[in-house]
Amino acid sequence: MPLSRRQDLLRALPYARRYARALCGSQSNGDLLVAESLRELMAVDDPSMPPRLRLYQWISRHHGQNSGETVTQQGGMPPVARKLLLLTSLEELPVADAARVLSLAPDQAATMLEEAHTRLRSCAQTSVLIIEDEPIIAMDIEELVRQCGHTIAGVASSEAEAVRLARETHPGLILADINLGDGGDGMSAVASILQQQDIPVIFVTAYPERLLTGDTIEPAFVITKPFEPLTLAVSTYQAVSGGVSLN
Repeated sequence: MPLSRRQDLLRALPYARRYARALCGSQSNGDLLVAESLRELMAVDDPSMPPRLRLYQWISRHHGQNSGETVTQQGGMPPVARKLLLLTSLEELPVADAARVLSLAPDQAATMLEEAHTRLRSCAQTSVLIIEDEPIIAMDIEELVRQCGHTIAGVASSEAEAVRLARETHPGLILADINLGDGGDGMSAVASILQQQDIPVIFVTAYPERLLTGDTIEPAFVITKPFEPLTLAVSTYQAVSGGVSLN
């Protein structure tokens, strides 16, 4: 494979990790999926598709082989529909590119995506604890969460408040900023909460690539500020329903 295409693949890695982790519901399974796909891709030079799309394609294929997705429908939605949602919302691919990745006809992908959108609100409603230190941003996130059909368990602006609210409200999902300013660190707050409760978490950051290196323990679900309601809806659906299992 030419050096330029190898470099393009390496630049695509953070986004591939985000896709794979959200698809699987965990960092470890997602990163394993990326490693398997990258190992095979590096041995093949196929210029017919941009490297980033090619990496998404191989991740999707490997996941299908490992999960038996042709007969599995988790959380009421076929795995291929979940992949379409993740590729077009979380990864912000045009529908035509997502269709290429999943080897679907464009009109087939568009129809499937429209059906998936209509099912999101009824599939995974839960209570959400928001951890965000900026009041205006927190209000915006509250509104987006409600638009997705969820309820608000509470809004915390510091580590201590987040831990207290989680203990008192037992939320179904945590939506956490990374940097809480003087209030501490969102990841530390979540780590403390998870010692007591098993709750899915979505981290919100303006710099997702910093959390997707694969070098340390990192979140399975990451969305980028600013985000659209659909991105939040898809991410919460994946987080609450546990992703698409590799078992």
